Amino acid sequence: MLSRMSRPRADVLSVITALFYASAAIASQDATDSFDVLDSVDPFIGTANGGHVFAGATLPFGMAKAVADTVGENQAGFAYDDTTVTGFSHMHDSGTGGSPSLGNFPIFAQPACPHDDINQCVWQQSDRAVAWLENDKSPIARPGYFGISLENGVHAEMTTTNRSALYRFTFEQSSNTSLSPVILVDLMDLPQSRTNGTAVVDRSTGRLSGNGTFSPSFGIGSYDLHFCVDFKGANLRDTGVWTKNRANFSQEFVSMLADGTNTPDTLSGGTFARFHAPQNNTILARVGVSFISVNQACENAEKEQPDFDFDGTVAVAEDAWRKKLNVVSIDAEGVSKDLQTVFWSGAYRAFISPQDYTGENPLWQSDEPYYDSYYCIWDSYRSIHPLLTMVDPVSQSLMMRSLVDIYRHEGYLPDCRMSLCKGFTQGGSNADVVLADAYLKKVPGIDWETAYEAVVKDAEVEPKNWNVEGRGGLQSWKSLGYIPFDDYDPYGVGTHTRSVSRTVEYAYNDFCIAEMAKGLGHSADHDKYVARSGNWDNVFKADQKSSINGVDTGFTGFLQPRYTNGTWGYQNPIFCSPLLNFTSCYLNPTGHETYEGSAWLYTFYAPHDMGALVQSLGGMESFTSRLQFFHESGLLYVGDEQSFLTVFQFHYSGRPALSAKYSHSYIPSQFNATVEGIAGNDDSGAMGSFVVLSMMGLWPVPGQDVYLITPPYFREVNITNGITGKVATIRNVNFDSNYESIYIQSVTWNGKPWTKNWVTHDFFTEGGVLELELGAIESKWGTSIEDLPPSLSDYHI
Repeated sequence: MLSRMSRPRADVLSVITALFYASAAIASQDATDSFDVLDSVDPFIGTANGGHVFAGATLPFGMAKAVADTVGENQAGFAYDDTTVTGFSHMHDSGTGGSPSLGNFPIFAQPACPHDDINQCVWQQSDRAVAWLENDKSPIARPGYFGISLENGVHAEMTTTNRSALYRFTFEQSSNTSLSPVILVDLMDLPQSRTNGTAVVDRSTGRLSGNGTFSPSFGIGSYDLHFCVDFKGANLRDTGVWTKNRANFSQEFVSMLADGTNTPDTLSGGTFARFHAPQNNTILARVGVSFISVNQACENAEKEQPDFDFDGTVAVAEDAWRKKLNVVSIDAEGVSKDLQTVFWSGAYRAFISPQDYTGENPLWQSDEPYYDSYYCIWDSYRSIHPLLTMVDPVSQSLMMRSLVDIYRHEGYLPDCRMSLCKGFTQGGSNADVVLADAYLKKVPGIDWETAYEAVVKDAEVEPKNWNVEGRGGLQSWKSLGYIPFDDYDPYGVGTHTRSVSRTVEYAYNDFCIAEMAKGLGHSADHDKYVARSGNWDNVFKADQKSSINGVDTGFTGFLQPRYTNGTWGYQNPIFCSPLLNFTSCYLNPTGHETYEGSAWLYTFYAPHDMGALVQSLGGMESFTSRLQFFHESGLLYVGDEQSFLTVFQFHYSGRPALSAKYSHSYIPSQFNATVEGIAGNDDSGAMGSFVVLSMMGLWPVPGQDVYLITPPYFREVNITNGITGKVATIRNVNFDSNYESIYIQSVTWNGKPWTKNWVTHDFFTEGGVLELELGAIESKWGTSIEDLPPSLSDYHI
């Protein structure tokens, strides 16, 4: 790669026409067009400044994820603003906050040991850190491939199948040392959470294998993982084990325990293989991984990569990514290459997680798919899963089936899950929203009766530990209609914070259950949950004011905490915004009453009853003015997912043009083609999906069959439905690539006038053409009350 700020792109990108269509009725791309969608994907976007994006090699939703692990803020392994590499590991997550995850059993290669003395090689994780080089071939990241050069003379390349990674190490020969490469395996993981680990070496083949027990990065419990490493390309010289900084040829087995006598960074240890000088100075290392057993890890590698075919594996991975991405095509004439890269890279990141662990779940036997790394549904329900329903309904169906199967075997739907473990619940029971969204949009193959049973259990039965599943405070929720600041809960254990944000989330969760109840014929449940969905209003304090630096903002009415006796508590409405104690509302016992956001932010959250919310906030003009102030005052941080919907909520006050305006205010200012180019961390692709949905021009309201219409950032966008094969086209008339004419003047749907500022999912399943005529000034389109999105309560002028 050329630099941290720029990447080489395909030569022909000035005009992007149709890439791929599943329907034979759509004209195929001209054979002379050399466009390859992978050339417009930059996996390095978001790998610096806390973006935590996974830059390495993987398949769509693949379990194996190979990359170089750097020292520093290495939540996803490699960070562009970290300078040294300690190893190459085979499983990672992408975009997560908090502590690093996975990164188990890194391998590390050295061209030779100084003076051919095995104990003069570097072993310990903290000691073997070596600088990586930046030049025309390092680092390089492309879907299915990652390559990087190290200062120690190793050039490392990697690719993956679903359950295995393949590394190609090319060694430079030092002038004073004969080439005799050493490749080690370390029983460590990125968060240094191992409680025990064992490794063994087969002296006859050089195979390195073993396992360990580790902790998840954002949950409870532990998980076992197993590995199996085989080599090709050089004759084996000798093997052994090592601990800390000493190697041993005489042993074939090593065990590492976190027994309290050593700190984690002194517990490096594992096995190694040393080789005679390889042909072409290159050695291949194939690593299989499994949650089941060492034998299965070896079988995974042998089955998926029997021939150690590095270039062939890269080609298969690239084809998988093209197939996944090419369901979307754009006509990007006039649009900058950087914006095209922002779009396609966002789409790529949205296909990294959740991860398909089917066949790798040791917790229960099932014929259903098993997906993991739902970091976390609190993040992903707002944009990732609605995007997948649009562009990859088959994968979305598999993920929903997996959620339902988790409920069957563990008793509750997860709100977060990783590494086979229960993750921490951040707000409500938001799997309810994801399942309702899939139900309303007719995602096939799901056992809806069991899914409905699961969401009702979330709403009615408090778990013993509601830190990791279900909802806490249900007794108060049912009797008081809100979660009180001083809630007393003898029925379960959990962190008694977030009373305001949990209240509004529970309200929306119940609305989503009501939608499912209506469709499944449970009329009494429908009425009950619709009534409970109005509980958001019970923490709305109509006379609460807000000031910034002592100056009244001029807006009245904000969400506030309440006590069990009905009296009001107080949390400054701007608290936990970028203007006041931004990082004070996290998941801890002192985390306050809103989560990762302010009362200003959460006051806008009643997406099922916007008619009532707009009226509570003073009517259409006052709501619009307040929402504009929120975006322009510095109160909003677009790097948290709760902010996404607020960009488009002008639709509800009859000002859809302002939704388009504020969408463009964040792209590309906050989302661009640099390594720092996302706001906040990516949260498993949430930021990527925000970019894609915004630039496609149809924002889904999660948990409802509603898409808010804004102009795409391209002349035309086409989406091929993976089930029906139908193509949905959103086309701009009078498209302006300078983005001055971004206001809809009129719309036709399949040639007929369309005045509503929203459409339903039928547009994607049945196909058709949505044509938007654009202009430079705001028009009357989509502004009438009858054109606004659905609401439980009526709108008023």
